[in-house]
Amino acid sequence: MVDEEKIQKAVTMILEAIGENPEREGLRETPQRVARMYAELTSGYNDRAKTHLSKVFTAENAEVVLEKDITFHSLCEHHMLPFFGKVHIAYIPNGKVVGLSKLARVVETFARRLQIQEQMTNQIADAIDDELSPKGVFVIIEAEHTCMTMRGIKKIGSKTVTVATRGEFKDNLQMQKNIQELIKL
Repeated sequence: MVDEEKIQKAVTMILEAIGENPEREGLRETPQRVARMYAELTSGYNDRAKTHLSKVFTAENAEVVLEKDITFHSLCEHHMLPFFGKVHIAYIPNGKVVGLSKLARVVETFARRLQIQEQMTNQIADAIDDELSPKGVFVIIEAEHTCMTMRGIKKIGSKTVTVATRGEFKDNLQMQKNIQELIKL
């Protein structure tokens, strides 16, 4: 649970530290707004991927399942600035599949935490691998990081791509290439 009162006090201190007047009309309710925002943006700490992946359906002959272009936004744990982009998830069922919306819910579970993209990619792959026991999992995340575009090096439009593979996708470059081609469609 987020301690909104503590966040409000911290935001008030930040406003004072940058030379602002927290009692100014436009800032009076800012600490409360920021506290509610952080409660929403970090709600993934109260969620478990297992919950979303527990309801499965039989699919004896299913080959690759690909859910692509799952949009997300998260907060960089180093600067607490947003990063956002798309997640692509492919898996090879081992007799069972999950509802497609559940894959997006798994993405949200991990995106709604302070994160680094590399870790989030692996968390999504591990959750699907652990809960569905598929023959293989392939997760790609492409994202823009505002900690790199609006501060520091200021390279607007640059994207970071991370990949996690499990099972049959791990060392099969041809399968990986096939999924990447499907993502481009």
